Amino acid sequence: MKQFFGAISTPLASIFGSGFLVIVPILGGAVAAYSVYAMALICLLAFAVGEMIRFNIRHVEPALQDNPAKTTLTFQRLSDLALILAYVISVCLYLHILSAFVLTSLNADTHLNEDLLTTAVIIVITLIGLLKGLAPLEFLEKWALIATFAIIILLSINLAFYDLNAWQSAEGLIMPAWQDQSNWKMLTILAGTLIVVQGFETSRYLGKTYDAALRIKTSRWSQIISSIVYISFVALALPVLHALNGEYNDHSLIDLIGLVSMMLIPPLILAATLSQFSAAVADMLAATGNMEEMSQGKMKPALGYLVVGIGAIILTWTVNTFEVLALASRSFAFYYFIQCIVALTVTKSLWIKSAWILLAAILLFITLFAVPVG
Repeated sequence: MKQFFGAISTPLASIFGSGFLVIVPILGGAVAAYSVYAMALICLLAFAVGEMIRFNIRHVEPALQDNPAKTTLTFQRLSDLALILAYVISVCLYLHILSAFVLTSLNADTHLNEDLLTTAVIIVITLIGLLKGLAPLEFLEKWALIATFAIIILLSINLAFYDLNAWQSAEGLIMPAWQDQSNWKMLTILAGTLIVVQGFETSRYLGKTYDAALRIKTSRWSQIISSIVYISFVALALPVLHALNGEYNDHSLIDLIGLVSMMLIPPLILAATLSQFSAAVADMLAATGNMEEMSQGKMKPALGYLVVGIGAIILTWTVNTFEVLALASRSFAFYYFIQCIVALTVTKSLWIKSAWILLAAILLFITLFAVPVG
């Protein structure tokens, strides 16, 4: 049981670190009252991608260790490069969200302040990595997961009471107003939300610690648990969304929760800070580890931390939170797309090949066309 919880904590922490704090305003801005259905479809697509990743754990990993075909090895290395880029973008994303929530609590959330604080936190993490290494900070992952689950449960209970009272009132439940936008824009905004349920692929890279069977099992359960939580949370938050009057930003969850209970804001800020900082550290470690492995040990961790830090700072001053979220979705979709090709190189079943080709087409669409809300 201890191994099970150890193996599931990494993908779960990564999934909830990716977008729990911003998914409600994004879906509200994209599809309004249909947010629950959209969330379910996003989770379903992510589960299909997860099944492909788990197929690769079962079939590609042994092939890579036993004289792999040249095409399999080439695309696997290309996917590793894509994953490094995706991790750099996600480090920027997590710390953008952290800054937005912290600054909002101080009534100081401007674009300039957000960029300055994000840059400062990236520099701090990079310096810790250069001076002491980031491995000692890995313990934050489990505490961040516990804090995130606790605040989700707390928020969900309070939202449920708010919804019940609204349902029993004279006005009843009020759904958010539909935004006037084309079907194409709505579809491309939803395509940019894949990052929200990203993180299940981390099980693919825990092979030194856990066997394939356990990683497959815990990866699947991490998606089942997170899907239930995400869909339920979006459903409970939906009747409060109308209060934002169609104006959504990266800290809208604070405004929503403030309408339910001001006492919930401090623990929400704390959970946001801990989860986003932990997720950024984890992704910087992962990116650095991938660089070291791809260079066969020639690139030392210190240089890796510096590369990720500089890349994340450049992104910070180039895009806003919703833009970097869509960019992160595109980068992870590209990584998953290449993983589909890797799976195709070892698949013999025509039906399974057809499934991976269809999935690859969807992921290529996301890579090319995903856009931010707003």
